Amino acid sequence: MPLSEHEQRILEEIERRLAEEDPRLVDTVAKASVSGHAIPRIRWGIVAFVLGFALLLFFQVSLWIAVAGFLVMLASSLLVYHYLKKVGRDQLSSIQERGRFSVTAALAKWADRFRPPRGSN
Repeated sequence: MPLSEHEQRILEEIERRLAEEDPRLVDTVAKASVSGHAIPRIRWGIVAFVLGFALLLFFQVSLWIAVAGFLVMLASSLLVYHYLKKVGRDQLSSIQERGRFSVTAALAKWADRFRPPRGSN
């Protein structure tokens, strides 16, 4: 539902006052993006997955350590999936172009490959 003209003026006044009072906050918010927030969490999820895999290899020592490793792997893979989904199809290309090779770019490319085409439901 679009804002009325009066609501639009109030919103613009609030934005103007905020920009005058705290220009640093305005710059920070302008630079913030979903992918900037999600990429570090994706990387931590990958690290947690590798740690869970290492724990899984200790099944000979204790079954409970292996179960814990599996649960860590499951939770971290769900976390990575969640944040890759948040990043979205449009921002995947910018992630892929950043570096020559990164795990995040590889995962984003892999997720994009297995995502169904738009409008196919």
